[in-house]
Amino acid sequence: METKFCQSCGMPLQKNEELGTNHDGSKNEEYCCYCYKDGAFTMDCTMDQMIDHCVQFVDEFNKDADLHYTKEEAVANMKLFFPTLKRWAVQ
Repeated sequence: METKFCQSCGMPLQKNEELGTNHDGSKNEEYCCYCYKDGAFTMDCTMDQMIDHCVQFVDEFNKDADLHYTKEEAVANMKLFFPTLKRWAVQ
């Protein structure tokens, strides 16, 4: 099964409880629960602001993915990856 990623922060969407929610309470398959709740984004921000927010979780990401990115490497990778995500593709 292909891994889906949150189309705002890039978080892998592997469990149903990680999915965001639409206005009617149904699960949204494109965004995570941290980025999208009740049919709206939880943060009004630019892509660069989202990267700044996400980089604080690099140690947790490294542990979960068994990787060893520095914060600088993580930012560089996010600057390449985020423009491919639906929320940021139009910016």
